[in-house]
Amino acid sequence: MRVDGMRANSLALRLFLSATAWAVIILVITGIVLSSLYRQAVERSFDRRLSVYLRTLVADIASPEEGGEKFPQSLGEPLFELPLSGWYWQITRLDSGRNEVRSSRSLWDGGLPQLKDSGVVPGPDGSRQGYVNGAEDQRLRLVERNIDLGDEGSYLVAVAGDAAEITGETRAFDQALVVTFSTLAAVLLLTTMFQVRFGLAPLKRITDSLAAIRAGGAERLAGNFPEEIAPLARETNALIEANKEIVERARTHVGNLAHALKTPLSVMVNEAAGRPDDPLAAKVREQAEIMRDQITRHLERARLAAGLTVIGSLTDVAPVVEALARTMEKIHRDKQLAIEVHADSQARFRGERPDLEEMIGNLVDNACKWATARVAIEVVRETSGPAQTVRIVVDDDGRGLSPSEREQVAKRGRRLDETKPGSGLGLSIVVELAALYGGSLNLGTAPLGGLRAELVLPAG
Repeated sequence: MRVDGMRANSLALRLFLSATAWAVIILVITGIVLSSLYRQAVERSFDRRLSVYLRTLVADIASPEEGGEKFPQSLGEPLFELPLSGWYWQITRLDSGRNEVRSSRSLWDGGLPQLKDSGVVPGPDGSRQGYVNGAEDQRLRLVERNIDLGDEGSYLVAVAGDAAEITGETRAFDQALVVTFSTLAAVLLLTTMFQVRFGLAPLKRITDSLAAIRAGGAERLAGNFPEEIAPLARETNALIEANKEIVERARTHVGNLAHALKTPLSVMVNEAAGRPDDPLAAKVREQAEIMRDQITRHLERARLAAGLTVIGSLTDVAPVVEALARTMEKIHRDKQLAIEVHADSQARFRGERPDLEEMIGNLVDNACKWATARVAIEVVRETSGPAQTVRIVVDDDGRGLSPSEREQVAKRGRRLDETKPGSGLGLSIVVELAALYGGSLNLGTAPLGGLRAELVLPAG
């Protein structure tokens, strides 16, 4: 079972697609969650780093060196000295009418926006964290805190860092996550394919076994099957056995009915034949012959239909043809016919041997009746698309038939020459039986000059 060979609406395709869909959904959701968690972890780490600088500023403000200013000049970090480096600090005095502001050299002559103006709610420690746009539209991560020193004043202390570090680390993690999850998805798809093939292998075995039964290579489903489908195998075998029993009973009833009806009809015909001058006897004889013909026809159709219900019948064609050729040579020995047989030894008919013998027997017997000296029989295997057929050609060197005569001889009871023995049922039986098997009979002109009968049947 190949994935590229899965057909629409197949069980294998449904299992594969459902498993694949759920795997992809789970991986996508997991990737989004992991990316979000990692970004939050990076932000917390970044905020802790900013908080260290913020606490240092708060400490300098709260405990300035003796004789020094409350506003520090440096935190010992070169990035705060480099203009527009993305790392800034700013201290704003809130209780002074002058709204005094001190900032790092890196901020140059700019300023930092305040998170409280954006509605950011302070955390448990009184600080606020968030993203702001700084100088030249730099994306910054900012931490700010209000400090109240009583008589010494109230201050807003803010420290900002370049958010590109957070974005860069998160992007690198996301790329690694995509590569990892893509590899994992490929592995999961391969695993799913294996699970589908392994899990449905017993169903494939049942399919192959049923095909073998239909082709005549087996009579029942054999082997050990998983518990879930073992009842299916048992019921299938029981159905096959029941089918065979029904066919056998039908054949028995057909034979019994034929025997029961033919004897009374023969008595009626014989009694009527003993009164050649009686008009009633002639009428009885006429109707009895019609009844005999109808009984023969319908019993034959019933027997053929019953035979076709047998599963797994497969017959070698060559032995049947060769045996019939020898038989016909003996039956028509007075004509000293030469019957040539060219049969493919590998040709097999998907049906029962008695039906094949009846079809070929009628064709060969008809050819021998009309042949002058030669009859040729050819058996060929053919492939037409996915279907295989066996073609049986019977030629004779007789007078042949015109197109209108070919149409007549295929009809039940129609005979072109009453001097030849027979009931006129032979070719019509072949036509009906071939049609029941899905085959056909075509009549034409033989290279020998007589009639060509071409029988096409399903092959095994």
